[in-house]
Amino acid sequence: MKLKVTVNETEYEIDVEVEEEERQGLGPIIIGGTGSHAVPTTASVSAVSSNAVVAPLAGSVARIDVAEGDDIEAGQVLMVLEAMKMETEITAPAAGKVSAVLVAAGDPVQGGQALIEL
Repeated sequence: MKLKVTVNETEYEIDVEVEEEERQGLGPIIIGGTGSHAVPTTASVSAVSSNAVVAPLAGSVARIDVAEGDDIEAGQVLMVLEAMKMETEITAPAAGKVSAVLVAAGDPVQGGQALIEL
């Protein structure tokens, strides 16, 4: 393939050889599911309880506002994650009781990681 390139008002003709790149096929695509939270697929997938509140994004735990045994209401702020200098409030999806806090303030978390068990 020939290309014409202009540099500092001087035209150059360039021969370019394009090699086809071998493409990898896509992995399995799973549609649907019964859980209320999406869990990203990785090389090592760990099970997430259906009662777990999961991280919507990767970041670090800035603050935890509940403790084990606390009764909570739907929409109540459970903790705050910080990612790229932005804070994201993690709220309770439903009323219930906190059975376990799985992270501590300052811990790094990945998207889809379980944070709190209800």
